[in-house]
Amino acid sequence: MPPRLRKPALTVHVVCSVSSLGAVAAFLALAIAGLTSQNGQTVRGAYIAMATTAWFVIVPLIAAALLTGLIQALGTPWGLFRHYWVLIKLVITVVVAVVLALQMEGIAYMAAVARETAVADGDLRALRTSLAVHAGAGFLVLLVPTVLAIFKPRGVTRYGWRKQHEQRDSKP
Repeated sequence: MPPRLRKPALTVHVVCSVSSLGAVAAFLALAIAGLTSQNGQTVRGAYIAMATTAWFVIVPLIAAALLTGLIQALGTPWGLFRHYWVLIKLVITVVVAVVLALQMEGIAYMAAVARETAVADGDLRALRTSLAVHAGAGFLVLLVPTVLAIFKPRGVTRYGWRKQHEQRDSKP
């Protein structure tokens, strides 16, 4: 990928990745408010806002981060399977996307309940706790690709090592 395309593609990837981290932080704040607030309106609003945030912000940003990350990896010398840090970022992003997809039903259900009725302190406590725990864990997990992207630890995969030696051997 030429630098004229690589830089804008990288910018979009970084923006999507870091924005997803911020969106998950906002989701976590709403989950904590929904779990701990004594105000019924706050609780209802938190769960309704969580569903909106998840569907219209987090899901698209995680999908875009995954797609733009693939474009970056495949269009640059870093490659997708050459460096451990790139591979780990890919695996983490895929896992986050899968866990998010699995959580969407619970998020939607909680928002539907909140739209229809007041949510008492003991109502759906396990689901409400699960949403907060998953949001907190998701935030921490999403920090890892950010750190990896900044520090780019050394270490190539076997495939990357083989490719490096093929390139060295092919040079006159």
